[in-house]
Amino acid sequence: MEVVRRAMKRIPSVTADLPTMKEAGNTNRTSSRWAFFRRPLRLKGNSAVSVPLGVVLLFPFMVVVCILILFVRHPSSPGRGLLMTGSGPPTIRKISEKYDKVFVTGCDVPDTTKPRANAAFVVLARNKELEGVIQSIKSIERHFNRWYHYPYVFLNDGDFNSTFKETVQSYTSSSVEFGKIDPSMWGFPDWIDPRVAKEGIAKQGDAAIMYGGMESYHSMCRFYSGFFYKHELLQKYEWYWRLEPEIKYFCDITYDPFQKMIENNKTYGFTIAVKELKETVPNIFRYASAYMRTNNIKSKGLWEMFVEPEPEGPKKKRPEDAPGYKPPIPQPILGKGSKLPKVDPEAMEGEKYNMCHFWSNFEIASLSWFRSKEYEDFFQMMDRSGGFWMERWGDAPIHSLAAGALLSPSQVHYFRDFGYRH
Repeated sequence: MEVVRRAMKRIPSVTADLPTMKEAGNTNRTSSRWAFFRRPLRLKGNSAVSVPLGVVLLFPFMVVVCILILFVRHPSSPGRGLLMTGSGPPTIRKISEKYDKVFVTGCDVPDTTKPRANAAFVVLARNKELEGVIQSIKSIERHFNRWYHYPYVFLNDGDFNSTFKETVQSYTSSSVEFGKIDPSMWGFPDWIDPRVAKEGIAKQGDAAIMYGGMESYHSMCRFYSGFFYKHELLQKYEWYWRLEPEIKYFCDITYDPFQKMIENNKTYGFTIAVKELKETVPNIFRYASAYMRTNNIKSKGLWEMFVEPEPEGPKKKRPEDAPGYKPPIPQPILGKGSKLPKVDPEAMEGEKYNMCHFWSNFEIASLSWFRSKEYEDFFQMMDRSGGFWMERWGDAPIHSLAAGALLSPSQVHYFRDFGYRH
């Protein structure tokens, strides 16, 4: 018996914890509450499919919650900053309208009763680009010129064939003129050695600089920088809108941008600003900066757009700037205590080009500005530097730096409402 008693002590005893009367009552009350929400509701009177009552009651509540979330997440919602955490997408930055704003908000009804500006579309193209030209004409006609009927001027360094002329004229009811570029406006000028220029272009091709090895591209950039507005077919016009082959517009332009530019005292209009390839314009800024210093031109507020901003924070003080500073005693060659100041080879008078420029394949601009003495002086200085040949200067940075030097922000318009692709 003693052995059995010891064995029983070693066996673990399991006792079931039975609920008390109070706990059992609470369980019954909870079950009865949830039973109300579990009550089935038939979708139809004789249907075998049923849905719990709780789901039916919860559905409209969830719809309201989803609507509130969508409302709060909207960028223009006043409660976005209070209810949304920092992990959400950034708000859309409002573009400043201090100097410039859209001419027309929304899609207006075209007003074709007003007189047209003295303006034209200008297209530089060759016969082989006919397909791309047709694409561009179809786009601009559909989205703008079917209402305003501005004329076209096509320019080529060669002769347009009859197929090109007839096809272009079949896609527009507007007046179309075709002109040939004089050799004096295209190719090497008489003041540069062609062998030297060709060698410079060949070196750019060897360095894989974009379009740097194409002589015709250099000629085109120089033509659009300082000669297109001098062509005889453009002498009668005061404004121009540049078109390129293979461009596309996506939005209807229901107002006349030429008239709006005139009414708002604008000189130059753009739609895209991008960074230039550094290897194409290594010395362009030093000549543009020299033009401003030589002619004692002060910025009107736009030049700063093309200059690297100064670093924030207090400037580092140099020992030689302190009052009473005495230079160290000269060493045999160059003393250890005196060091040459750090010089940025790309900076001019403390300013450095940030490579920003207006993409000139779209431009709406005043031809009077291009024909002005100030712009002509600027172009002549840039041209005589040889940068159009020894480097691959584009007409876009030339136009942009000229605008920065000669125009104010209020004279430049950003066509942010134009859906455009090149």
